[in-house]
This record gives sequence, structure tokens and C-alpha cells, in this order.
Amino acid sequence: MRIDRKFFVYILASKPYGTLYTGVTSDLQARVYQHKNGLFEGFTKKYGVKTLVYFEEIGTALDAIHREKRIKKWPRAWKINLIRTDNPDWNDLAADWYPEMPTKEEIQAWLTRIAFIRDETELRGPVKLGHPDRSQKGERPGDDG
Repeated sequence: MRIDRKFFVYILASKPYGTLYTGVTSDLQARVYQHKNGLFEGFTKKYGVKTLVYFEEIGTALDAIHREKRIKKWPRAWKINLIRTDNPDWNDLAADWYPEMPTKEEIQAWLTRIAFIRDETELRGPVKLGHPDRSQKGERPGDDG
């Protein structure tokens, strides 16, 4: 049984018409996440190149590497034209791929709410779970028995 893998050639930008980086990967979402969060030292971290502006899926690793190397040798104007063909506004194509991490303030506010709820629960006693339409004896409303 052969597992089909996908390979991608991608271009990141620091801003529209800014610094460009061309790369190749078999896991585009993971690789873009690494770039966006500066998880590796190198060109993209140094120059703030974090916006995914172009990508294409390639059938094999060899073809993807070959395509990446060809694009890297292109004049800058050709790369810009490639981006503008599918993404004229230079939108971040990965903008909605990752959930936003809460800020330190949001985490603190959440912890404060949790502590307040815990304190309120301790003052009132344990919460009784059950069906709201049933009485304490487990009878159903309307039962006359």
C-alpha cells in the first residue's frame, strides 16, 4: 500500500512587494506555522517574512524541489507576477489556518472568572444535577400517584 504524500512550493512575503522567501515542504500548515512563529533561526525570522502569499501543490518531492529551485532563480519581477496572478491583494493565505492564542490578559481574566466561580460554588455548596422538570423525589410533574 502506497501512501500518497503532498508536496508544496510556497512563497512568503514580509509585506506586499516586500522581502520574499521561496520554500518547499511536505506539510504546508506546519511549515507556515514555524515561519509565522519564528521557531527556526534564519532568513524568514531575521527579515520578518511571515505572510503566505502563494503556494502550489506538486506531485512528487523531486518535482517540488526542482520547481522551488527554478523559482528561486527567477527575477524578482517574475515572482511578483506569479503572486499577483492568484493573489493580487497580497492577502495572507494562511490567515485563518490557526486559532488565535489568547493574550496574557485574556488568560488572567479567564483564571479570575474560574476562581470566582469556584469560590461561589464553595459558598453555595455543590451544584445539584438533574432534570429541571423533575422534583427532588424523582417524580414527574403531573404524576398524582
